[in-house]
Amino acid sequence: QVQLVESGGGLVQAGGSLRLSCAASGRTFGLIAMGWFRQAPGKEREFVAAIRWSGGTTYYEDSVKGRFTISRDNAKNTVYLQMNSLKPEDTAVYCCAAGDFPVQGTVLVTTAAYDYWGQGTQVTVSS
Repeated sequence: QVQLVESGGGLVQAGGSLRLSCAASGRTFGLIAMGWFRQAPGKEREFVAAIRWSGGTTYYEDSVKGRFTISRDNAKNTVYLQMNSLKPEDTAVYCCAAGDFPVQGTVLVTTAAYDYWGQGTQVTVSS
């Protein structure tokens, strides 16, 4: 089992920045990738960004490219999501996810690639 704990959410004005963190514990030695998803009220959960644990290849949803950066610290078993130039439409609950089985990049952008999920952290961007 892998446990995930997110932190760093909050309220920020449009154009501002936030950094989310997700700390993994437990059976982390087998992790293949970690990702961030978000869910706004009344909407389905959507992919935001993902990173392969080995090699660091990253994947982004089109609307966040150039604004968000996903990174990892293998020694700390932590993944980060730096969010810049935030927009009101970025408002959502952001959830961290981790997967421990090999998948193609096209699968990493879907929930099917992940076994473990955090509780989520609220990000609210005011206009």
